[in-house]
Amino acid sequence: MSSRTNSTIRPLDPRATESYYRQIYDRFRDAIASGVLKPGDRIPSARALTQELGLSRGTIDTAYSLLAAEGYIEARGQAGTVVTPGLKPRAPVAVVPPRARGDTVAPSFRADSILPFQMGLPALDMFPRKIWARLGARHARSMQPADMANPPAFGLPGLRAQIATYLRVSRGIDCSSEQVVVTAGYRHALGLIARALLKEGDRVWLENPGYPPTRDLLGQWGVAGVPVPVDHEGIVVAEGLRLAPTARMAVVTPAHQSPLGVSLSLPRRLALLDWAADAGAWIVEDDYDGEYRYVSRPLPALKSLDGEGRVLYAGTFSKVLFPGIRLGYLVLPEAQVQRFAEVFHTFAGDTPWLTQAIAAAFVAEGHFARHIQKMRRCYAERREATIGGLKDVLGDRLRIDSPPGGMHLILRFEGRWSPEQLVARMREDGLYGEAMADWMVEGEGMPALLVSFTNIASRARAAELGTRLARLL
Repeated sequence: MSSRTNSTIRPLDPRATESYYRQIYDRFRDAIASGVLKPGDRIPSARALTQELGLSRGTIDTAYSLLAAEGYIEARGQAGTVVTPGLKPRAPVAVVPPRARGDTVAPSFRADSILPFQMGLPALDMFPRKIWARLGARHARSMQPADMANPPAFGLPGLRAQIATYLRVSRGIDCSSEQVVVTAGYRHALGLIARALLKEGDRVWLENPGYPPTRDLLGQWGVAGVPVPVDHEGIVVAEGLRLAPTARMAVVTPAHQSPLGVSLSLPRRLALLDWAADAGAWIVEDDYDGEYRYVSRPLPALKSLDGEGRVLYAGTFSKVLFPGIRLGYLVLPEAQVQRFAEVFHTFAGDTPWLTQAIAAAFVAEGHFARHIQKMRRCYAERREATIGGLKDVLGDRLRIDSPPGGMHLILRFEGRWSPEQLVARMREDGLYGEAMADWMVEGEGMPALLVSFTNIASRARAAELGTRLARLL
């Protein structure tokens, strides 16, 4: 580093729980915020910093990319990289920061790869592509000029009606099609909710551990995430009341807590609803894979108990069909439909008409219900095959937590091991995994690895992957 930078940036800590790229990012950001590094000051090139610290170029590039994306630094070609001129430094907003994701690769939680153990990816080999293609061709041939205009902001009426019917039967939600709005997925839905119901500085209960993009997205809007612990009954409502009784919202995953997989107990559900009603707060129910439960029938949605109109139910087709569809939905409290109409006309996701039309026909003709039934059996078999194959190779070295539902497993290995380092090695070896620590808002949590079983078709394939894991360990 230059003498100026070297004297202002604290040394890296190899024993820290945070990755090196995150430590580098934090140190530069703090130096800029405190005025030690001023607008226009030149910082070391990525190549120079790589040599100085003895780290990989990818680690430095990840830190610099994050600083540039947030407007702290600018690359000026041959003139080098400088602190953004005209920047008015200020202390970081007191919101929950994104967690470190590993030393070499930062998982996006919306990866565009197809790797063994990849989280959030349904069994793509089992999707009925021929049926989907046939429906697509039929709608493309029958397309009229009116279909070529922008689709309705709330989504195609036919698709909204099919979603409402499906939710009444499968999730116990009594709603009309007018309460259903089509989104471009969970992130789009959460953004609409934040714009409609929250303001900067509001506090929101977040499950700890919990889905990282939720806290990252809310943090981008200046909303303060309040980490509320999760136990074997789900989010601990009493702790939420102690930490932030006047919070404006709680974001929860009641069917299968993400990532622990536990279900929110009935007493906790009722306590959460009582708090929302008394505080005038909102509850976002993220039902990302509630269809997939293997020890009993799928549990009714929290929304089915909502008598006060405080729950916004977010569902998705990405986990049931395929992520590339970018199609989800929100069920709104009846009293909030008009408010969201105003927001939707400005921030509509505009999922293409053809995609919505195909999805509506897929549901209406019964393909959707049959596909879910087929996948429930398939995933039960693949889950057992994956557990068996990994145990065949790793034996007593491995402890596997298999939640009663969902699409992933929690792996814990005996002895001393670093989930973050293992995740980095897995990426280099063409495997996917996520460290439980990356899902923690605060605290260390248990050392564990999250992996999906959905695309592992046999016990032999699982054993082959287990052999690769054993070598990486």
